[in-house]
Amino acid sequence: MGGLCKKRVSDSQESHVSQIYISTEPHQLPIIYREEYNVHFGGIEKLHPFDAAKWGHIFQYLKDADIVNENTVTKPNEVQQEDLLLAHTARYLKSLKWSWNVALIAEIPPLMFVPNFLVQASYLRPMRFQTGGSILAGKLALERGWAINLGGGFHHCSRDKGGGFCPYADITLLVQFLFQYEHQRVKSAMIVDLDAHQGNGYERDFTNHANVYIFDMYNCEIYPRDKRAKAAIRRCVELTHFTEDNEYLHKVEENLEQSLREFHPDILVYNAGTDVLDGDTLGLLAISAQGIIRRDELVFMKARERRVPIVMLTSGGYLKKTARIIADSIQNLYSTGLISE
Repeated sequence: MGGLCKKRVSDSQESHVSQIYISTEPHQLPIIYREEYNVHFGGIEKLHPFDAAKWGHIFQYLKDADIVNENTVTKPNEVQQEDLLLAHTARYLKSLKWSWNVALIAEIPPLMFVPNFLVQASYLRPMRFQTGGSILAGKLALERGWAINLGGGFHHCSRDKGGGFCPYADITLLVQFLFQYEHQRVKSAMIVDLDAHQGNGYERDFTNHANVYIFDMYNCEIYPRDKRAKAAIRRCVELTHFTEDNEYLHKVEENLEQSLREFHPDILVYNAGTDVLDGDTLGLLAISAQGIIRRDELVFMKARERRVPIVMLTSGGYLKKTARIIADSIQNLYSTGLISE
């Protein structure tokens, strides 16, 4: 896996050494995944529309395409309590010890009747591995120019509140880790959120932070409709139900270009939700598979043109076929040279 890059989380927790910023070997790609990402509740997870094994399916498709394998993928460590405290309140983390609260966050009501140790093992632990993957992706993007976490993108979680299947604020943590540990190289960040839903979690965390520029394009007619969080968005593009490819891709390209002219980030965090796909009953947009692949290509192209390191997180996507689309998109980025070994 690589050696431990020792980073202390804060002056108040000097005894803790973070195990998230691991070093990698030259043969490892900045594609981040491990089997523990996948959620298993003994079938209860099927009560939520989210494909709880999406991340494993993406990895298998990439293996089949000879993009990555068990030896070349980068396997992250599980984020620890002390790491989470860099962004989260102790009160919020303590609240995750109550199954009823986790059931609300995961939007799976029967979870409230499941003992918390099972909830921790079956749901929260996979989410902690994915969160560790997102944080590590920030470091690897600085080193390699790009990184893709096959999980993460929990954009509805803020420092003190989870929701929308998002129990940890991995985007906030990714950025905060870079500001704290890579402050010589990273003084500003841009978050480009193209998930169908507003990214209200990190927006609440970065309200009034001049060094974080947020471009969020989302369906304004669906969850979460968070007006308070919206105040943090520097470039807000609101879509309506069943927006199609031509309008969507034009708005992505035009607004991303304008954002990068207005703000010159040291890193770009791309929340690449596939719930914009036509037929997704939670996103309610009408973007084709090819539209999503072209969208991802545009974002990587704009970042690479300006030599801005880019992190991609897979975020939302509630149809079984989204795993294939994500894998096809990564394969397209590879074949076009936007990512490489």
